[in-house]
Amino acid sequence: QVQLVESGGGLVQAGDSLRLSCAASGRSLSRYALGWFRQAPGKEREFVASIRWSDGIIDDADSVKGRFTISRDTAKNTMFLQMNSLKPEDTAIYYCAARWGLYGSRWSSDLTDYWGQGTQVTVSA
Repeated sequence: QVQLVESGGGLVQAGDSLRLSCAASGRSLSRYALGWFRQAPGKEREFVASIRWSDGIIDDADSVKGRFTISRDTAKNTMFLQMNSLKPEDTAIYYCAARWGLYGSRWSSDLTDYWGQGTQVTVSA
């Protein structure tokens, strides 16, 4: 079992920044990929960014490329999502996800093994 706890969401204005954190516990993450997904009201959960825990290989969605940066602190078993230049369309619940396997790129939400509880990000115009 891997437990994931997100934090850092909030209400901001367009153009502002936020940093999300995901604290992981339970099993070793050495053979996991972790990632961020988001779900806006009435929409499907979509991939945002991922990072392979063992070596830091990352992937991110075109919609956030150049604005969002995924990173990790292996000593603290914590993953981050630095979100800059936020837009109203970034408004969603952001979920931390873990998938077993040495995947260096995105995956669909139905292949996720573990989820966090989610944190709300709201961007006003």
